[in-house]
Amino acid sequence: MNDSSRTQGGLICIGVVIVGAWFLLGLLQGSYWALAIPVAILVFFALGLTFWVGYTIATIQVEPYQDSEPEPPPPPAPAADESDSAPRGSV
Repeated sequence: MNDSSRTQGGLICIGVVIVGAWFLLGLLQGSYWALAIPVAILVFFALGLTFWVGYTIATIQVEPYQDSEPEPPPPPAPAADESDSAPRGSV
């Protein structure tokens, strides 16, 4: 992990503390917007996620299943030898 990752993590933590304090201040003042804005963000996030799942399902390209190994060819027919066609017992 490098220093830029640690810096970004620290900035995220500071941002969360600031937004949390702002939210708490809004709640203590009895502001309607302190609840309405986070709820609206969550609702739109859930709707966007649901739309993305539906879009992904609707537009997926499915290829028919194919066996990874083709069937082996049938064994070759036995070749007719000249020795097989000669009558047996005659010398």
